Amino acid sequence: MSQSPDIAFNRSTPVLRSADYPRSRAFFADQLGFDVVEEGGEPPRFGIFKRGKAFFFVDAWHGGPVPSPTVWSAYVHVAELQALHDSYAAAGVEISRPVEETVYGMREFEVTDPEGNVICFGEDIEPTP
Repeated sequence: MSQSPDIAFNRSTPVLRSADYPRSRAFFADQLGFDVVEEGGEPPRFGIFKRGKAFFFVDAWHGGPVPSPTVWSAYVHVAELQALHDSYAAAGVEISRPVEETVYGMREFEVTDPEGNVICFGEDIEPTP
């Protein structure tokens, strides 16, 4: 399939599954510092979380994920990665992989949410122009 240069892709939002929405909500809002933009259900079983330009949808309608601790569920590009890592560590967020520089030019760390979804935060080692 050929790519059309006139179509802009502006944002992608990962949808993470959860078996326990209140626990996931607390993780994203209270521990990771995301704002709750919207929730659905009574009681809520779906939420939209936002921090900066990053969004997560958390879906508890369909049950939790099959945990796979070696597979990312989401990748979030950030600025000031070390400061984010340090703020999460100080807040007691369990860091599942410490800050590392990769062979593909990124600096990254990982957290795992209470459902087993692995979220990688990364920044370019060399800033892009």
